[in-house]
Amino acid sequence: MEAGEVVVGEVRYEVQGPQAHLTIDRPRARNALSPTVVKALMDGLDRADADPAVRVVVLTGAGEKVFCAGGDLGQMAGDGGFLATHDGRRSYGKLLARFQEARKPTVARVNGHALAGGLGLVLACDLAVAVEGADFGTPEIDVGLFPMMMMALLQRHVGRKRALELVLTGDKLPAREALALGLVNRVVPASELDGAVAALAGKLAGKSQAVLALGRRAFFTAEDLPLPAALEFLASQLSLNVLADDAGEGVSAFLEKRPPKWNDR
Repeated sequence: MEAGEVVVGEVRYEVQGPQAHLTIDRPRARNALSPTVVKALMDGLDRADADPAVRVVVLTGAGEKVFCAGGDLGQMAGDGGFLATHDGRRSYGKLLARFQEARKPTVARVNGHALAGGLGLVLACDLAVAVEGADFGTPEIDVGLFPMMMMALLQRHVGRKRALELVLTGDKLPAREALALGLVNRVVPASELDGAVAALAGKLAGKSQAVLALGRRAFFTAEDLPLPAALEFLASQLSLNVLADDAGEGVSAFLEKRPPKWNDR
């Protein structure tokens, strides 16, 4: 374990400058999502939100082949009865929502295949950079299951026909097709992955954290509102935005032709 690194439930948490890196560390299990991993990811997001030095969160998987292969099928049954098992499964949905509720922006470093619930994690992150050679898909149908919870995010990323094709056929998409569909923001060679992630995360880290947090919350809230209600809500958020200290600093810096000095408030 490296200095400054915390390992909890097969998830590594490490702060590198303004970035908190969350790494699912189960390479032998294809970085599958066990209940322990889901809880550790939740705890990692809480830790990052509470650390003022952290300005962006990067999520990845251990190794060079798989980002996350989805849920751990060997741990699906549970041993606490039907209702307890059902409630445990809901924790994955809570994790997806927790990514969007985070105060810090999130970037998925997709180092390999992102399948099933693993694709859900990619979609839950604000931005995603994928390595060439990574496959994306929802193959649950091939084992008699359906990608129920992550489907809520898939529906918000792609059109009806493509979303249905993915979940009904279980077909996998190469990284370039995932890019064309809007599932990721960048696709790069393996040798350029870390540099591309660092550059994107660095841009986010250099923005006003207060305004980023306000804007992210507004984005996700407006996404589910009818158009008139969305416009009215966003007008109220703009009024809040212009009263922020960093809005005044940003405008002053623009007029004075200098870089802004954010106070993150």
